[in-house]
Amino acid sequence: MQSAVFSDKVVEFYSSLAPEFHLPKGFSVMNPYEDKVTMSLTKIFYQKYFSDKEKRIYVFGINPGRFGGGITGIPFTDPVQLMEACHIDHGLPLKQELSSQFIYKMMTAYGGPEKFYNAFFLTAVCPLGFLNHNINANYYDSSPLISASKHFILETLKKQIQFGCNTETCICLGQGKNYHHLKEINTELGIFNKIIPLPHPRWIMQYRRKSADAFISEYLTVFSKLEH
Repeated sequence: MQSAVFSDKVVEFYSSLAPEFHLPKGFSVMNPYEDKVTMSLTKIFYQKYFSDKEKRIYVFGINPGRFGGGITGIPFTDPVQLMEACHIDHGLPLKQELSSQFIYKMMTAYGGPEKFYNAFFLTAVCPLGFLNHNINANYYDSSPLISASKHFILETLKKQIQFGCNTETCICLGQGKNYHHLKEINTELGIFNKIIPLPHPRWIMQYRRKSADAFISEYLTVFSKLEH
């Protein structure tokens, strides 16, 4: 898909995700793109904001959760933000998710989704989510899960870079384990010259919510220095 625009590459990637690895006992994969409605909304979203050949700065979360990207197919975007901030109508239950609330408040302060998505691409180290006995799980939550999913993560990350990536710098949402593992992956693959860690939106909203505006300012300082 050498001549394809950014959105075409993203949609093709998500629609063809097929994890083929053995999970540790109790874990299961959450693949929102198997749902036709979710895949349709994903296509509409990316065609709206990414129908070009711009090289964007990648912003890596962890992996989709049940109430945000796990429903809409779009990282850090819950059904409420998809409708109210992105103006994409849908019939999904209007449930909010903490990380999505923070990201879109930050995005509004930045100048809105259109301006933000013109420069940045929100994604995840692992493009599919995990459940541990039907509860959200992160790819790094257990050593067996890390081992089981590592090849899949490496291969899908290499594919994501082909969308149109600025490899000078990327941003990692999460200053702890997600940053640690992304640095290890980057050392192995040699993609980015620099990784900038920021506090994860979920952590901010769960433990530092009263200081959310200060964290938004921190985000904006980083993003404004990197925008092209």
